[in-house]
Amino acid sequence: MEAPIRARQTLALVIFSLLFFICRSSPSDQLLISNAERRIDLTSHIVKVFLTLKVENAGSTPVSEVLLAFPPAQVDHLATVEALATKGKRKKTTLARLEVKPTEIPDAPNGTKYFTIYLANPLNSGESATIEVLYILTHSLEPFPAEIGQSESQLVFYRDGAFILSPYHIKQQTTFIKTPSTKVESFTRVEPTSRAGTEIKYGPYEDRPPYSFSPILVHFENNSPFAVVEELVREIEISHWGNLQVTEQYTLVHAGARHKGVFSRVDYQSRPSAFGVSSFRYLLARLPPRVHSVYYRDEIGNISSSHLRTDSRKSELEIEPRYPLFGGWKATFVIGYGLPLQDFLFESSDDRRYLNFTFGCPLLETVVDKLTTKVVLPEGSKDPSAVVPFPVEQHLETKYSYLDVVGRTVVVLEKKNVVPVLNSHFQVYYTFKPIFMLAEPLMLASAFFLFFVACVAYLHIDLSIRK
Repeated sequence: MEAPIRARQTLALVIFSLLFFICRSSPSDQLLISNAERRIDLTSHIVKVFLTLKVENAGSTPVSEVLLAFPPAQVDHLATVEALATKGKRKKTTLARLEVKPTEIPDAPNGTKYFTIYLANPLNSGESATIEVLYILTHSLEPFPAEIGQSESQLVFYRDGAFILSPYHIKQQTTFIKTPSTKVESFTRVEPTSRAGTEIKYGPYEDRPPYSFSPILVHFENNSPFAVVEELVREIEISHWGNLQVTEQYTLVHAGARHKGVFSRVDYQSRPSAFGVSSFRYLLARLPPRVHSVYYRDEIGNISSSHLRTDSRKSELEIEPRYPLFGGWKATFVIGYGLPLQDFLFESSDDRRYLNFTFGCPLLETVVDKLTTKVVLPEGSKDPSAVVPFPVEQHLETKYSYLDVVGRTVVVLEKKNVVPVLNSHFQVYYTFKPIFMLAEPLMLASAFFLFFVACVAYLHIDLSIRK
């Protein structure tokens, strides 16, 4: 009797251990990356990383999620992470956008941070999929030296790893780093490493275990405009009388190596390529088409050094601050313009009105540390709601303008670390009764009527004192 009982206990223990192992197994135990290619673009102060991953399911159960790993130092500078799934081959290749969300995993090695890519269809055992990933880093180029003179070029450091940080085993991987020019002071070698022109190649590396990391440092010349908007406040005011008024308040800074010594305007004017190579003087703002009533001013007054070019598809405003910006220098200014309301205000199927406008900064190749977008709705609007394609902070305010009684509802959207890739459309929905459009004209008419009645009454009243 005891032998069968012990056999049953042993069998139950084996089954329990097997079930426990299956439950505890993670997707990282099932997935592997057969090939990975990373391309890092350092041609501007905004670092763009393009990652191509061929993922295989080496396990026995379907997998619908893929983890991306980032060192903690990079997560603080991440502006966006996007992923696409590729289908087909060569000319018949199609791309499908995938959902990406930050993920918290306890006991992550060395403080590693994760993002989860959700596949459109589960990856069955033995199947593979190709994923294209784009992530953008800001404030990741460190000027060295930190201070330079007017005639010196700007040198910067970029820190990363020769191996792609991943929770999966990578069979083969290669990293390409593109610099703005061939002027590279130094770079870390992790063999095999090669350099040709403006490109540095790391790899190919084979059979790297999960979380492999080898730090690299690239010291190179980068004189592109390090234009950073410390704060941008955009106010979009809707008027149902046919106009959309946009006001943008900028606090702009050159975030590169700080300028040291004196500034010579004579040298700069005579040879700007030699005595201002790291500075920038012009900025280009891409505005919507059919823009009108454009102005550009600062605290002193109107700035006339701007040029507007318009066509049927876009409008471009080239602005020039009062002085060229060197490292550490700031400029504050305001850009305002009007737009025809019918191009941006529409009516939904449920009889709600909605504004369809672009989110982000109109200035090209610019990082915005803090962006605040305020949509001022007409007085009498109710039930406002915003639809934004990425996470933002939202709240409501009230603004009082001329002849307002109850005030205008303001939808406030705030986001930090904004890059040009995020210049996508967002919508603000609200309900509005047309009768409210007559409120201000009726108030003006009533005020004038009462004024004239008072005048008539005053003329017909005898206020003289008689005996």
